[in-house]
Amino acid sequence: MSDSSTTNEKYAPSAEFAAQANATADLYTEADADRLAFWDKQARRLTWDQEWSEVLDWSQAPVSKWFVGGKLNVAANCLDRHVDEGNGDRVAVHWIGEPKSDARDITYSELLADVSRAANYLSSLGLVAGDRVAIYMPMIPEAYIAMLACARLGLTHSVVFAGFSSAALRSRVDDAEAKVVITSDGQFRRGKPAPLKAAVDEALGSDLPNVDGPAASVHKVLVVRRTGIDVDWDAERDVWWDEVVPEQPDTHTPESFDAEHPLFLLYTSGTTGKPKGIVHSSGGYLVQASYTHYNVFDLKPESDVYWCTADIGWVTGHTYGVYGPLSNGSTCVVYEGTPNSPDEHRHFEIIEDKKVSIYYSAPTLVRTFMKWGHEIPAAHDLSSIRVLGSVGEPINPEAWRWYRDNIGGGKAPIVDTWWQTETGAIMVSPLPGVTETKPGSAMRPLPGISMDVVDNDGETVASEEQGLLVGTEPWPAMLRGIWGDMDRYRDTYWSHFAEQGYYFAGDGAKWDSDGALWVLGRVDDVMNISGHRISTSEVESALVGHEAVAEAAVVGASDEQTGQAIVAYVILREHHIGSGDELVDALKAAVSKEISPIAKPRDITVVPELPKTRSGKIMRRLLRDLAEGREVGDTSTLSDPSIMEALQKK
Repeated sequence: MSDSSTTNEKYAPSAEFAAQANATADLYTEADADRLAFWDKQARRLTWDQEWSEVLDWSQAPVSKWFVGGKLNVAANCLDRHVDEGNGDRVAVHWIGEPKSDARDITYSELLADVSRAANYLSSLGLVAGDRVAIYMPMIPEAYIAMLACARLGLTHSVVFAGFSSAALRSRVDDAEAKVVITSDGQFRRGKPAPLKAAVDEALGSDLPNVDGPAASVHKVLVVRRTGIDVDWDAERDVWWDEVVPEQPDTHTPESFDAEHPLFLLYTSGTTGKPKGIVHSSGGYLVQASYTHYNVFDLKPESDVYWCTADIGWVTGHTYGVYGPLSNGSTCVVYEGTPNSPDEHRHFEIIEDKKVSIYYSAPTLVRTFMKWGHEIPAAHDLSSIRVLGSVGEPINPEAWRWYRDNIGGGKAPIVDTWWQTETGAIMVSPLPGVTETKPGSAMRPLPGISMDVVDNDGETVASEEQGLLVGTEPWPAMLRGIWGDMDRYRDTYWSHFAEQGYYFAGDGAKWDSDGALWVLGRVDDVMNISGHRISTSEVESALVGHEAVAEAAVVGASDEQTGQAIVAYVILREHHIGSGDELVDALKAAVSKEISPIAKPRDITVVPELPKTRSGKIMRRLLRDLAEGREVGDTSTLSDPSIMEALQKK
């Protein structure tokens, strides 16, 4: 949570940077004068096969239609047009594997040929536009190729983070009714191969809890040979990528799709257990992805080397790892491994070797770098860096300054970006050649974006007062719904301010006296762990699924390293024996297996009872006070206030 005492510290862009910047202050003036004309102009940065008749149709609010009647192909905008414009020899991807010997540079022409082969193979399976394909892969070239091949064919891809469990994969496959899963035999983690296809086999089988049988929708599993580890094989279902894709023709004629055609689903945590399949369109999504990437990062495609460190399993990896940068003809770094494998110098070696000029990462990684010490980046020539980005959660001012001084050479502007899976693209951010920045503030909504901070009645709050962050006007990359559950979409995002027609972001925020926006973190039961959204109910369900646990309550507590950390309080079943470190370790392992290692609680405390109201609602607010070491708030509504006294003594 940002502190208002930091709001007077300002960093203006240098005259040198401002003079060459893509974005100017005129963008704000232009967008304010005519918002829809502004977006019409941004859309014309792309190649369309059929022009739109209307920029925005909001008549079915809260479902929007942007660039109505327009048709385009997303993959053609990311590949073919750059090749057609004579840039086929430009490197699209510097791929760097985790074993240092693994690396591959892929030009736009080569990537187009690879994507065409994959598209031809997927077509041969009988897939048609609108079918869903699940992608469960590490950060290897074939992951990018698979996404773009789906986009080329109008197949709606659902990327599942390769760190998620087989149960998480199965729930997403079932919800989307995916017909094909694309995966790899395994992935490298800290230099060692780890299985991945095995999780797919488990997910598609019938041995998982809470599934009735094999995943009926899936009829093919396409497997990339990455690590060479042994895998089980279903000869009717499983196919090796290297045996079927390379033999396909390396040309493919793309089809045009309606601007509203669903490009992808991406599942995100909700405050109730079932993950939500966020639906994103083709036209509006790509327009905002491309516009924001070009202006927020001040991209010069002829000379910049751009690195977004996010995995494709998250929306940042979609919008600023794949679609935004490739639509702008960027040269991108894609790194398979972890930041400290084989040692803590890895990221800085890559920046130095590839002359990375734009680096976009998360505050949790910046804080990790801080912990390792400034000597590590100082051992490398990072002078190529000219823009730094932050994403996933508010960056604390101390980390912001460290980032600028130690990685940005004391001069690179920082774009602290706020957006969500649901927004599709950046909504609030400085423009690096325009904005006078404040450490810890995302500053102001981008040109064309309308947001406010309001109270519970939807009224704008005064400066320096905390309120709720809302979107007041539709935007092109906004989600088009929750897959198969439009009622949940309306209820989750629009019911809070139904009268005003505002989108509720779920974050607290404030304006400061200079009009800068400070995002203050989640106000619902979704925790933000290192920029990854995990719902309290998901973790509680995983804990209660263990034979020892009768009841669990989970809260997010402030954590210097990860922004928030998961803290759990559990009541054991009556006849369970044992409650020591061994049990706590087993419970942490159970959550890690059921959801992901990201969701593993930092602390688990065994308690005799949980604080509840007379109606039986767990008072997580009090548990959060306890977890963060604060004085416990009002306990008068508890059915038994003495419970908190007992917990404070533990």
